[in-house]
Amino acid sequence: MATALYLAHLNPVTNAHVDIIQDLIKEADTIKVMPVVFKYDNIELNSRSFPFDYNTRKRMLESVFGDTICISDDYTFEAPFKKYIPPVISKKSWSLRSKILNNVHGDFFSYTGDKSEGVMLRLYRLRPRVGERRPISATSVKSLLYRSVTTDSIDAWKSQVPEPVVDIIHERWDTVRQFAASPDDTIRVLGMKFPKKGW
Repeated sequence: MATALYLAHLNPVTNAHVDIIQDLIKEADTIKVMPVVFKYDNIELNSRSFPFDYNTRKRMLESVFGDTICISDDYTFEAPFKKYIPPVISKKSWSLRSKILNNVHGDFFSYTGDKSEGVMLRLYRLRPRVGERRPISATSVKSLLYRSVTTDSIDAWKSQVPEPVVDIIHERWDTVRQFAASPDDTIRVLGMKFPKKGW
C-alpha cells in the first residue's frame, strides 16, 4: 500500500492543487494532504500570504474531494520558527518530519512541483517525486482576490479555483478584505515564507 504525501500552503485551494491531487489519487492508495500551519502560543497565525486558516482550507479540500483523501494538520510549525533552521541540522525539523509521517505505514512518497523543495524533501528522506510547476498558483489567485476588493468588477480569480471553493471564499470575504489592506508580515528563509511574528 502506497501513501502520497502532499505538503503545501493550499491558501487558497486552486484548480492546480485539485489537478495534482487527482494525479496522486491515480498513483497511490492513500493521499495525505497537509496544509501548512504556523502557530504562536498554540494559535494559528494568518497574514496576507496565509489568509485562510487551516479549518477553512480543510473545508475547501473536503468540498472537492469529500472523504477520498486524508487531510491532516501534521505539517505544523510551532513558534519560535527559527528553531527549525538550519534544516537537517535542527532537531526541531526532524521532529516535524516524524509528525508528517504520523500514521503513515508501508511505502510512501511526497510530491512537490518545486525542484529546490524536492532537494529538501530528499534530505529529509521523504522520497520526493518532483512534478512540473502548474501555471496557476495560490499567490496569483490571492493577488486577484485582493485586487477584486478594490475593484468590484474583477472576478478573474473565480475561474482559477473549484466552484465549491468559490462559495467558501465568498463566505470568508471579510478575511479577504482584512488582508487586502494589510502588509505582508512574512519573511523568506531558504525559499520558504514564515510569519514574522514568532520568528
